[in-house]
Amino acid sequence: MGFYRKKPVVVEAIQWTGDNLKEIVDFIGWHESASSRWTWDEYEGVVSAEGLKIFTPEGPHMATVGDYIIKGVKGECYPCKPDIFEQTYYEVAGKGV
Repeated sequence: MGFYRKKPVVVEAIQWTGDNLKEIVDFIGWHESASSRWTWDEYEGVVSAEGLKIFTPEGPHMATVGDYIIKGVKGECYPCKPDIFEQTYYEVAGKGV
């Protein structure tokens, strides 16, 4: 067994407030399964009723209000609970490079 430290990688993230769906979709893109099934107004209704679903490489994950949506190093997106996010990441100026 060994001990490992996470490499310092800058990621983009946005917090899901429950009122910023447009910002979230602008950030991660409108998934083809949603865009082919619903108009924007219908999609807002679905998210309001069922919650925000984030499509990750491992499959869909539900994001709850307060979760951060992270864009990983390969452009993949996934939700992260606020307490884990705050223990793992800190804000950097600009693009962090």
